[in-house]
Amino acid sequence: MSGIDAYALLVHPDTAVLILAVLLDLCVREVPEKLHPTVWMGKSISRLTQHMPLGRTGGSACGIAIALVIPAFWATLAWLAERGLQAIHPVAWILAGAMLFKTTFAIGMLHRVADRTYRLLLRGDLAGLRENMRSLVSRDVQDMSEQQAIAATVESVAENTTDSIIGPWLAFALFGLPGAFAYRAINTLDSMIGYHGRFEYLGKASARLDDLVNLVPARLTAAFSLLACLLLPGQNAAAAWRVMRRDHDRTASPNSGWTMSAMAGGLGIMLDKKGHYSLGDATRPIEPEDIRRAIRTMYVVSALGILVLLLFLYGAEVMFSH
Repeated sequence: MSGIDAYALLVHPDTAVLILAVLLDLCVREVPEKLHPTVWMGKSISRLTQHMPLGRTGGSACGIAIALVIPAFWATLAWLAERGLQAIHPVAWILAGAMLFKTTFAIGMLHRVADRTYRLLLRGDLAGLRENMRSLVSRDVQDMSEQQAIAATVESVAENTTDSIIGPWLAFALFGLPGAFAYRAINTLDSMIGYHGRFEYLGKASARLDDLVNLVPARLTAAFSLLACLLLPGQNAAAAWRVMRRDHDRTASPNSGWTMSAMAGGLGIMLDKKGHYSLGDATRPIEPEDIRRAIRTMYVVSALGILVLLLFLYGAEVMFSH
């Protein structure tokens, strides 16, 4: 028996998939766009919505259908891949499954984009900074100041710790690869059409579905963020708890406010989006180093998430084995 076969027998395959996928994400660059499932999801959404009605009645009805069909389609493809790989060999499932699962989350990419903002700030490259912010936020960046860029980056790291890390991991732990792909499809739908404006009616169902699937991940991420404050120097867990309880419902989303307010409170800064929300207390001026602090929080939250999910997978294996 080969060493890798013995390892597959000692470690539950789904546990091995999770661990290997995280290692791949941290050590290997993103899958090329031509091969990336999330890019394909975006293209399928664009093509499907291109000729859809946008009015209240027709748009709402088609929006419900899209919100159901797109995640179901990608979950089905993932289920077929999972079952096929498991039928070949546990090791085939671990290796290929990890590569597929890796495409549903993005620790490394989130770190790189946020750190690029930090380095551009230190260089004083305002033009490059604003261009880089386009990959982090959907708001207008044309007149964004350095302080606004710092705040927006910290907000993005906090919010994406749920959407791009804990959310897909929890979906995988509960429902396997189909769950992770369905979660990513729902999140992609929300980012593309789930907002007010042109797609207000067509995207309403997708936005509501995204709110629903993130109810638990967002609060779990916020809880991990509070624990991270206890582990990281210079962060205040008591302030994070107080600000989170006070400000978590100030955002339009029922979920993003939890993680962003916990981050703001822990760092002792105010995260302000004009005309939308103001989270935290400005106990000190916001500074570029807050981006690095947010990144460190993201890694601690991710480590806590892995630990909890591995315990969950182990407990589920023990329960079903009896």
